[in-house]
Amino acid sequence: MPSQQPLASEPTTTPAADLPAAVFWDMDGTLVDTEPYWINAEHAIVEEAGGVWNDEYAHQLVGNDLMVSAEFIRDNSPITLEPVEIVEDLLRRVIAQVTEHVPWRPGAIELLTALREAGVPNALVTMSWRSLADSVLAALPEGTFAAVITGDEVEHGKPHPEPYLAAARALGVEVTDCVAIEDSPTGVRSAVAAGVPTLAVPHVVPVPIIAGAVQAPSLRGLTPADLHTLFG
Repeated sequence: MPSQQPLASEPTTTPAADLPAAVFWDMDGTLVDTEPYWINAEHAIVEEAGGVWNDEYAHQLVGNDLMVSAEFIRDNSPITLEPVEIVEDLLRRVIAQVTEHVPWRPGAIELLTALREAGVPNALVTMSWRSLADSVLAALPEGTFAAVITGDEVEHGKPHPEPYLAAARALGVEVTDCVAIEDSPTGVRSAVAAGVPTLAVPHVVPVPIIAGAVQAPSLRGLTPADLHTLFG
C-alpha cells in the first residue's frame, strides 16, 4: 500500500480575502520526492543499453517535459528507442517505485491539508504523464486536487506557460490571484511566464533568482496565509 497521511475530505470554507484564489502544485520534487526514482530509472535504462549515465545529465532533465527528456537521453546514450517508448519505460519503472512507497516532501501534506480546510482549491500541474499522476493521487483522498494538468495533456510543456494557464482555466481563477509551488528552474519559469506568483522550494537542483518568484528552503511550517504574505 502507498504511504498515506489523512487530509480533510472536503473544503470547509471559501477562501478568505488574504488567501490565494488557488494553489498550483508541481508534483515531482515538490509534492513528492520522486526525482531519485526518475534518476534511478534513467541510470537503469541507459546502463541496460550498454551506456553510462551520470547525475550531471540527470539534473539537466529535472522539471522538463518528458518527451524533451527522452530525446536528451537518446542523444546521450546508446538507446535507439523512439522518445515515446523511452518515456513509457521510465514511467513504468517510476510507477513501480511509487506503488511501493509515496515519498512526500516535508511539509507538503500539512500545507495541502490546511489549504483544503481553508477552502483554497488546489491544482496539480506536472510534466509527468497521467499514469504516474494517478498513482500518486491514489494515495490521497478523492477530490484532493480540483484540477490535474499532466504533461501528456498539454501541447507545450514547462517552461512554456501553457500548463499553468490550463490550470487557471480549469479552476476559473485569475493567475495573478494564485500561487504556484515549484522546485526546479524549468517549473518556476513556466509559472512565472504564465503570470502566477511563484514559490520556489529548491530540491535536487538549485533555482536561480527569477523575477516573479520568491524562495523558501522548505514547505515545513508554512500556512495558507504565509503564501499570501510571501508576495507582499
